[in-house]
Amino acid sequence: MEVRNLEPSSLWNNFADLNAVPRASKKEAEVIAFMVAFGKKLGLQTVQDAIGNVVIKKSATKGMENRQTVVLQSHLDMVHQKNGDKEFDFATQGIEMFVDEDWVKARGTTLGADNGIGVATIMAILASSDIAHPALEAMFTIDEETGMTGAKELDPANFSGKILLNLDTEEDDELTIGCAGGIDTNTSYNYDAQPANTVSTSYQITIKGLMGGHSGMDIHKGRANANKLMNRLLYSLVQKVNLQLSSLDGGSLRNAIPRESNAVVVIPLDQDAHFQSSLAEFIEIIKTEYRAIEAGLQISVLAIPAALSVMAHEDLIKVLNTIYALPNGVFRMSPDIANLVEASSNLARVVIKEGLFTTQSLQRSSVESTKTDVSNSIRAAFENMGATVQQGGDYPGWKPNADSDILRLMVKLYAECFSAEPKVEACHAGLECGIIGGHLPGMDMISFGPTIHGAHSPDERVQISSVKKFWGYLLAVLEQIPEKN
Repeated sequence: MEVRNLEPSSLWNNFADLNAVPRASKKEAEVIAFMVAFGKKLGLQTVQDAIGNVVIKKSATKGMENRQTVVLQSHLDMVHQKNGDKEFDFATQGIEMFVDEDWVKARGTTLGADNGIGVATIMAILASSDIAHPALEAMFTIDEETGMTGAKELDPANFSGKILLNLDTEEDDELTIGCAGGIDTNTSYNYDAQPANTVSTSYQITIKGLMGGHSGMDIHKGRANANKLMNRLLYSLVQKVNLQLSSLDGGSLRNAIPRESNAVVVIPLDQDAHFQSSLAEFIEIIKTEYRAIEAGLQISVLAIPAALSVMAHEDLIKVLNTIYALPNGVFRMSPDIANLVEASSNLARVVIKEGLFTTQSLQRSSVESTKTDVSNSIRAAFENMGATVQQGGDYPGWKPNADSDILRLMVKLYAECFSAEPKVEACHAGLECGIIGGHLPGMDMISFGPTIHGAHSPDERVQISSVKKFWGYLLAVLEQIPEKN
């Protein structure tokens, strides 16, 4: 109720309603039904297209009939991620929200402000009776977080508007006019599983407490990647003791910087003391390196029941060398736009279990040629060790248009509303605008939104005062949409 009592109340109540509905990417059936029912209950024209996107149309308010039609767009899915020690079932439980001073947060899970605040904002406008606006076409897309399937399969016949407002930017003083494209790289390798050394002790090594975050927006912040960190740890230990690797499970979603990793190792009894001292030395080095960034970093070791099988030593060396060699993080900064990451890669998921080694990673770039370059570097490393590589989910970037009519209007209104100039930028995240623009040629697009920190991680939070600022600004923009040509 403390969230429902926030202002603007219509927006926050819709957000609370939305956060009671499961909406993992590729599992949006319930939220699609929720949104269709919402539109029909209002008596508005509501369409679900073949892929599952929902379109709700609302006529212009009195006196606004001659203004240009506006497409309001947000995505329905959210990243479902939780802390390892959090007992939570996203399929059956609503997000546990709470207010902490000027922030709304969730208890141990992602909040869903990305892009639930955008969805709730559009819902509030559709349900309003006292907001001036032109004709609206609300576009609620699916599966933005794991492949942008909704945007890719969009039916352009459902839209007539030539102005699109994407409500998926996460700093309230930014107007986004361009974004990165991306491509997924998934790999697999069958390794030789052998019996573990019986004169040994088995340990579980756990890395947790990392900040994680959005693999686009946070990739330049120097945060540790749990998969790369675990690999570095194992690489170091293999040089010092006869370590055998039984299993490894690190990371979660392809578009989140991995926060946790667990490895099961087998150590000969006569090398146990050396293993413990070497591990302690490594932990001290890593904590020193990351003390200014990763204050919550924890690396622990726990004796466990004996592991029965391990990866053959030759395969272990192949795996460790390959992951160590992978580029991760910023690959290239833009030479044209100050402080913009042009290309990056995020090793999001690593699993070693029962004879199979698999990885998932996501490469991003605002330039197609460097997207190819960074994805080829990942492919080459894995093919060199004999792994099978599959690349897909390719989507284009959004080329900035500095000569945009809606941009000029929104810059002007921002200055009038807040006595300051907005930041006009391209971002390294993957917004749907590039794909949508391909379906709807000539669409004048811009992305903006309230301040959201920690997206794609359980630290996700949205600033209450910023939501109020964003809401007022959006209403001012809708009121000033120009007339039809």
